[in-house]
Amino acid sequence: MRVFAIRISAEDPMREWDRMQEILRTNDIVLISFVEALLGDASIKHVVLDQNMSILEGSIGALPRRLLVDEDKAAHARVLLNDAGLGHELVPPPTPDP
Repeated sequence: MRVFAIRISAEDPMREWDRMQEILRTNDIVLISFVEALLGDASIKHVVLDQNMSILEGSIGALPRRLLVDEDKAAHARVLLNDAGLGHELVPPPTPDP
């Protein structure tokens, strides 16, 4: 029997998931690609979630993909996308906890 242990360090990249904020949710893969290019040019770290869900849904595009950015860069990303004429595509920012 083999036993595996997972070691989590302070520099574990998965710790950054707690600090990510969703800014876009869409089925449009061209839009996702364009937004990724804009964010990449602005050096804003981002991740697209649910890309591989098309395997489960049969590639019909029913499940939207979500684009997340670092919480510290979310405001900058929103301004960038608004300036690019994509403000109507943005997910509303989260409301602060009382």
